[in-house]
Amino acid sequence: MKNLVLVIVFIVFSPQVIADSVNLIINGKAFHQNDKNYNENNWGLGFEYNFEEKDKWINFANGGYFKDSNRNRSNYLGGGSKRRFLLSDDKDGWHIDAGYTAFVMTRKDFKNNQPFFAALPFISIGTEKFAINATYIPKASPKLEALVFIQASFQLSQW
Repeated sequence: MKNLVLVIVFIVFSPQVIADSVNLIINGKAFHQNDKNYNENNWGLGFEYNFEEKDKWINFANGGYFKDSNRNRSNYLGGGSKRRFLLSDDKDGWHIDAGYTAFVMTRKDFKNNQPFFAALPFISIGTEKFAINATYIPKASPKLEALVFIQASFQLSQW
């Protein structure tokens, strides 16, 4: 899995495709729905590659890692689709994206660190250069808790 992630990152970050389509994802915050002592600072890095927009829909590939709620590293690789709603007449202005992401993930405390498939809804608000992403993760097993997960997204061509 680790080698596959590296190959995809090298392809995505090659100079020919970096243009305006690659975002750096900073995984950062979880808000659990109970008062247990979970790690809510889920720092980590990732990427999102956005394909060309078609009829206000944008398909994407993504991947990364973060420190999960139990302070273990989680890795993910996947993709999805999002519908863009413009909040102004300017295409580069503010927008809201709503969609889904489907991925393969590894987690120490879920399925014994074996890869598993999941799909989640998400919403994002921002501009082409910067956005905040949020997804709701339901309680998937008795050991896990429902939470909202927050990421920041930065367009790499702006750096």
